[in-house]
Amino acid sequence: MKLYQADQIKNLALLGGSGSGKTTLAEAMLFEGGVIKRRGDVESNNTVSDYNRVEHEYGYSVFSSVLFTEYLGRKFNIIDCPGSDDFIGGAITSLNVTDTALMLLNATQGVEVGTENLFRYTEEHKKPVIFVVNQLDHEKANYDQTIDSSKEHFGNKVVVVQYPVNVGPDFNAVVDVLKMKMYQWGADGGEPQILDIPADQKEKADELHNVLVEAAAENDESLMELYFEEGTLNEDQMRQGIRQGLIARDMFPVFCVSAKKDMGGRRLMEFLGNVVPNVSEMPVSTTNDGTEVPYDVNGPTSLFVFKTSIEPHLGEVSYFKVMSGAVEEGMDLINVNRNAKERIAQLYCVAGSNRHKVEKLVAGDIGATVKLKETHTNHTLNTKGTEWLFDAISYPNPKYRTAIKAVNESDDEKLGEVLQRIHEEDPTLSVEYSKELKQIIVFGMGEFHLNTMKWRIEHNDKIEIEFLAPRIPYRETITKVARADYRHKKQSGGSGQFGEVHMIIEPFYEDMPTPGSMKIDGQEIKLNVKGSEEHKLPWGGKLVYNNCIVGGAIDARFMPAILKGIMEKMEEGPLTGSYARDIRVWVYDGKMHQVDSNEISFKLAGRHAFSDAFKNAGPKILEPVYDVEVKVPSDRMGDVMSDLQGRRAMIEGMSSEKGFEVIKAKVPLKEMNKYSTSLSSITGGRAFYTMEFSKYDKVPPEIQVDLMKAFEEEEKED
Repeated sequence: MKLYQADQIKNLALLGGSGSGKTTLAEAMLFEGGVIKRRGDVESNNTVSDYNRVEHEYGYSVFSSVLFTEYLGRKFNIIDCPGSDDFIGGAITSLNVTDTALMLLNATQGVEVGTENLFRYTEEHKKPVIFVVNQLDHEKANYDQTIDSSKEHFGNKVVVVQYPVNVGPDFNAVVDVLKMKMYQWGADGGEPQILDIPADQKEKADELHNVLVEAAAENDESLMELYFEEGTLNEDQMRQGIRQGLIARDMFPVFCVSAKKDMGGRRLMEFLGNVVPNVSEMPVSTTNDGTEVPYDVNGPTSLFVFKTSIEPHLGEVSYFKVMSGAVEEGMDLINVNRNAKERIAQLYCVAGSNRHKVEKLVAGDIGATVKLKETHTNHTLNTKGTEWLFDAISYPNPKYRTAIKAVNESDDEKLGEVLQRIHEEDPTLSVEYSKELKQIIVFGMGEFHLNTMKWRIEHNDKIEIEFLAPRIPYRETITKVARADYRHKKQSGGSGQFGEVHMIIEPFYEDMPTPGSMKIDGQEIKLNVKGSEEHKLPWGGKLVYNNCIVGGAIDARFMPAILKGIMEKMEEGPLTGSYARDIRVWVYDGKMHQVDSNEISFKLAGRHAFSDAFKNAGPKILEPVYDVEVKVPSDRMGDVMSDLQGRRAMIEGMSSEKGFEVIKAKVPLKEMNKYSTSLSSITGGRAFYTMEFSKYDKVPPEIQVDLMKAFEEEEKED
């Protein structure tokens, strides 16, 4: 394969909802470029993109696939991304390393919630977008409705370059208003006949051509002047204007294909080769300290690893983008994240599981290498003496969580290693070994996401696992002042144990006053603060510990032991064993023994006094509450609202946004269990939601009673 320079490389993200035909279009593009000799299909499990066993099992893409093809003396690096929102990480990864997005629209569905969501990510990453209307040969295809919904969602920047002459099973021709020609295919697709536009299409074609010319002219001042002078632009001038419009995101061209029949793919690739901006025309990358790094073949070598996968019989494959300079086989680079040396033993351009060996890749290109020792996803590799470090790719917060355990305890260690490896491959899957919940919690983007992980672990790694309901990280606190005294006394021959602690506890809030005394149960207790410690708790909230001992009732050396006892109980609250927070403690009196008092005695006395006081201080259980935003088609609004209200949601607002209804609510985490599955079921997969932690709030009294009873039962069983 020839060595391509930055001005010959096009990096493309292939995006679209599930079933829009991305993998089929990728197959056609690789076939047209000669990378494959025959086109596979999804039903036969023989496509280049979907080569993993789990994808064959489910029948659609689970992983993003890195591909390449060659056309018109250009190299196209293509990342085919899964359509399901559960696997959104693949799309976000691809947008970080590609330059243009091909957004497929299913002609039977138009703009779906997933399309709108993906478009929002292209907006965040400032990437040009080309819409490709696919499946025009389907009996339910509706091109006009698809265009109307596109303009409704994305505005008049959506500009038609092609439209179909006919749609449905007889689809075989499009009119191209850039070329002002009609492309017509035989039953097997492939190379089209290029014909003059029929008379019955001429008026429509002229009208759309003029719209395209005006849109192209608007993006270049010199072209606008030329357009005013001559009333039109030639094809090369239009290409120039469209390219500028793409870069500025002021134009979203629309193309038509039937990927399954290989109709339209060749003309689309011609447009990509001639018009779409190449790497050197796009904004430069920046490092984490703001340093600009141009795609300069003569600059110092720097690679960014954006994806890692484990391939059978090969091991770990690292996919990278060359950010600067050139990389060659045998080159030694420094992993800046780990300060470790790595040797690039082999270089590949990849098309799914097919690897094409190359000797060199230059700035802007995408490739892969194998068996790096210390390098993983989001790492930067530089030539010695270069300190560039590129930011890790940022992903949305997970929306689904479950506890996981190996069926056989002997597999626990192996399971931990597998989960770490899977996180490397898919950063949107994360693992937390929760000391608080005494569970391994796995977080992902949806139930299907985690079920896919389970399939892989059980079939690829041969570890039988089970999912358990994840415990909720409740918190405990108090609502009023309470006092308790506790004497710890133990005598069993020799020196004994003795410690007595008198304590007051009260709810803590920021900037609360410090009283000189408190009246409790008719008794006035003076509080002469000798020392105060404010502890910010790792799980949120604070503990304020006040030493008010006078007259040497408790020796100062025992005060840390009392605090330790209190902190132990804060880590295992009296109501449900959950963490306690936001409490102010006053140790104001006590007793000690000259011989029998020691640290353990006062630690136990402090622990029990705190526990007794806590139970009398109006204890409350707090639950995590999340901000939830749901985007839903209007015809499913009532069903979604009803479901949310059944989940104890507090609806905070409703609005309309680009054809969807938006519901904002606060919902307890406990009620969000399996919500993604429920929402998909209610709306036929047409809704989308995000969730983000908001606050801790008190649980309703009846739920608190149930939680305390359940905890008591657990304690009895233990």
